[in-house]
Amino acid sequence: MTDKTPERGQFAAPVSPPATPSGDQQGKAVLIMCSVAFLFGMQDGMSRVLGANYSPFFIVMLRYWAMAAFVIAMALRSPGGLRRVIHSRRPLTQILRGVLLVLEIVVMIEAFVRLGLIATHAIFACGPLLVVALSGPVLGEKVGWRRWAAVGVGFIGILIVLNPVGAVFSWDLLLPFVGATMFAVYLVATRHVSRDDLAEVSFFWSCIAGALVATLLGWRTMEPIATPHIPRMILLCCTGALAHYLLIRCYEMAEASSLQPFSYTQLLWITLLGVMVFNESLTPNVVIGGLITVSASLFTWWRERQKRGLNRSAAG
Repeated sequence: MTDKTPERGQFAAPVSPPATPSGDQQGKAVLIMCSVAFLFGMQDGMSRVLGANYSPFFIVMLRYWAMAAFVIAMALRSPGGLRRVIHSRRPLTQILRGVLLVLEIVVMIEAFVRLGLIATHAIFACGPLLVVALSGPVLGEKVGWRRWAAVGVGFIGILIVLNPVGAVFSWDLLLPFVGATMFAVYLVATRHVSRDDLAEVSFFWSCIAGALVATLLGWRTMEPIATPHIPRMILLCCTGALAHYLLIRCYEMAEASSLQPFSYTQLLWITLLGVMVFNESLTPNVVIGGLITVSASLFTWWRERQKRGLNRSAAG
């Protein structure tokens, strides 16, 4: 089963698998993926600022309104229009995906405010490992001992970041792990519905169902936006739509699995933002634990690509 979603991003946009890319297309796709990672990093920075002044439910509601407008506009311009993307063979699972993604974003915004960008992302990096752990029992996918070992190593990295025996441990550190767990379940559910629904259908449902859920959760928290924060809020919504448009274009040019490592460039932008803008510190346990977790995640990606290559060779 091919995972049609990026491993990180506040909105995961599944797209149709591309044709085999040329070298030029692959290079463009890599540049676009790095640009998307930058935009997602900027969004996280703006979310931290806005999250310190407004309810996360209010922020997510406005973001989803913008995303709903974007996905409806895209659907109207596509062949078949809205009728093509509305039809789903698994509507309940699609709704569950939308709910999970909304709650994950709310939890992450709260984590940004309480923990900062760097520590939050160091822990959230375990998301791909959770996908591996869930793919076996939930989807029936075969997970070999090497990838299970990588999952174990990755969680050792998370324990180093959490530093449970240190004096600086806070239960708030569990927030990004909760977010990563919800995002992993979302990705596994996305793999599940991809067996019956087109990728464009899943993207439409996640945005529209998410917008409805975000509105139900956020309308009671509505409040006037202070004048200095209006440009940030508008920029947050606009960059979200732009990032997902670029993400779709990116995956039209190259396979998702070949681009996944470049999504981790977001960690570079997050680190620069955290240190230079928010005066966050890079503690040794966060750096070491984060590197271990990211390395373990990249190993699972490499192992999955290797396994797919062997399967294609055997089929040929």
